[in-house]
Amino acid sequence: MTTQGKAPRSRSLADARIRVLAGLLAASGVLVTSAKTQAAEDPARKPTMQQVLNASKPSDWRTPDPENTLYMELAGGRVVIELATQFAPLHAENIRTLVRQKYFDGLAVLRVVDNFVTQWGDPDSEDAKQARPMGKAKSTLAPEFSRPAKGLSFTRLPDGDVYAPEVGFSDGFPAARDPKSGTAWLAHCYGMVGAGRGNEADSGSGVELYAVIGHAPRQLDLNIATVGRVIQGMELLASLPRGGGAAGFYEKAEQRLPIRSVRLAADVPAAERSNLELLRTDTPTFSALVESRRNRSDDWYLAPAGKIELCNVPLPVRERKAPTDTAEKPQG
Repeated sequence: MTTQGKAPRSRSLADARIRVLAGLLAASGVLVTSAKTQAAEDPARKPTMQQVLNASKPSDWRTPDPENTLYMELAGGRVVIELATQFAPLHAENIRTLVRQKYFDGLAVLRVVDNFVTQWGDPDSEDAKQARPMGKAKSTLAPEFSRPAKGLSFTRLPDGDVYAPEVGFSDGFPAARDPKSGTAWLAHCYGMVGAGRGNEADSGSGVELYAVIGHAPRQLDLNIATVGRVIQGMELLASLPRGGGAAGFYEKAEQRLPIRSVRLAADVPAAERSNLELLRTDTPTFSALVESRRNRSDDWYLAPAGKIELCNVPLPVRERKAPTDTAEKPQG
């Protein structure tokens, strides 16, 4: 026998949250059977991130542009970097020029600072006679620390931020913006790649690059050109021995990790490319993923946070599925 009357307020709120999340999924044409089944068993539970991903559509995913994707080959494997052309077009172009000249081939990882960055480049860059020539690349660039926010796609997060009035995602990259100044910029989250520079704002040409390997150093935002992010192979950079010298530099040449080569994906034969797909950040499915992480209902979580910080939002990457030939074979 069921009890008649209104549901308790907490039950009503839980039902409402389920309906909101189901609506987000339904708006993108995603099936929510698993979410409904779960809700019937326990209305307070929400779809997990994996359930959201399992229900995603092919159109929720995108393939990185080969002209803006770098393959850095190390002894342990390949690091794949997507360039942020919307935020740092001048740096992206300069880096492409360097890569096509094979500038990075034979250089090395020079610096690994625990809970901060892994940096690579020319160990002889301070010696004018020994430094590797830059060829057609430019030695100085206008600082691309920020750009106009107008014209950018932006999926805003619902929670606040210490470093910016608004934060969210733009074309797959963690970003921030200021409505008053009308500017936007990339955030220094784990895996983001920046162009090292000296004290001069225009000195970051892209010959020295770094990847964030620790807790997000957001104090670097608006102080350096953030040029992309690692989309595969972060473990190859984050697990390296830490440098023992000043500022985390390796003190001996034999400690440095050689770079075998850096290539643009467009210049690599199709059969040798990394076939990856990235979850788009401008879809209802991504919004549902964010919500699944803000209020986790996994069995282990007893107290869901109810909020999420920009650099804690996962950006899923997966192997691209091979196309299926559905055409009928000729008879006879």
